[in-house]
Amino acid sequence: MPGPTHILHLTERSLWDEARAHGTYRMSTRGRTLEQEGFVHCSTRAQLPAAAAFLYGSREGPDDLVVLVVDPARLDVPVTYEAPEAGAEKFPHVYGPIPVDAVVEVQPWR
Repeated sequence: MPGPTHILHLTERSLWDEARAHGTYRMSTRGRTLEQEGFVHCSTRAQLPAAAAFLYGSREGPDDLVVLVVDPARLDVPVTYEAPEAGAEKFPHVYGPIPVDAVVEVQPWR
């Protein structure tokens, strides 16, 4: 079960499988890489449903979605809570690749 300090990232199972093969996860958000965005978009548990609806709401695809449960204490890069625009809710952003051993659990997304 995710702890209160864990952050979450929703992704496609094939992208997670690819990360496990390479040792690090490097996607930022749906269709965008860490290199393109500069960080990996994450969410808190409370933020995840809205983020999922925004990113994958009407998605039809052959690939399952999974939630990566990330322990920030296992990262060697900064995690910063930032708002996408002034006055908006702050989301956790990981400023570098996520090592697969920082992912403490992988959960199916409904």
